[in-house]
Amino acid sequence: MRVFIALELPEPFVDDLAAVARQLAVHVAGRYMKRDTYHVTLAFLGEIDEGTLRAALDAVDEACAGAGPIPLRASGLGRFGAPSDATLWLGLDPVGELTRLAEGVRERLGSHGVPFDKKAFRPHITLARRARIAGRPLPALAFPCPGEASRVTVFRSILDSSGATYKPLYTVELA
Repeated sequence: MRVFIALELPEPFVDDLAAVARQLAVHVAGRYMKRDTYHVTLAFLGEIDEGTLRAALDAVDEACAGAGPIPLRASGLGRFGAPSDATLWLGLDPVGELTRLAEGVRERLGSHGVPFDKKAFRPHITLARRARIAGRPLPALAFPCPGEASRVTVFRSILDSSGATYKPLYTVELA
C-alpha cells in the first residue's frame, strides 16, 4: 500500500485554503486539489507492507508523544516544476514546533527501519497539480488566518485516473 504521514489541518484553515484556491483558479489553470486532501506531509513512505506499516505506527506514536498543537502560518505561494506543468502550493512558516515534529517523525521512522523519502522537509500544502503559471503577476490573495493543527495521521493514498484518494489508517491527537 502507498502510505504517507501528515499533519491534518483544522477546518477554519481548510475553509480559507479553499477560498485561496478558488481565487487562484480564475488566474491559473490546473487540476486543483479537493479540500478534503489538504494536509502537510511530514514523511512520504511510498509502497510498504503490513509489517512496515506496524513499525511506522509505532514511530508515529513515539514522535508525537508529548507534542502539543502545531502553529500554522501561511508564508506565500510556491511551485515545484516548470511554469507550464507545476505543482502549486501554499507554504507555511517552518516554526520550531512544526520542524521538530517532522524531524521527530523521520528520526523515529529511521530508528524503526521504515524507509521514507529523505527529501528535505519543506512545509507546504498542495493546491494544484499540472498548473500552468503565466508570467503575469497574480492578484492579491487573502491567505489563511493563522491556526493550530492537532492531528497527525497515517494515510493510505489510492491512485486512480481521477487523482488520489486518501484513507486515514491511524491518527494521533497532539495534546
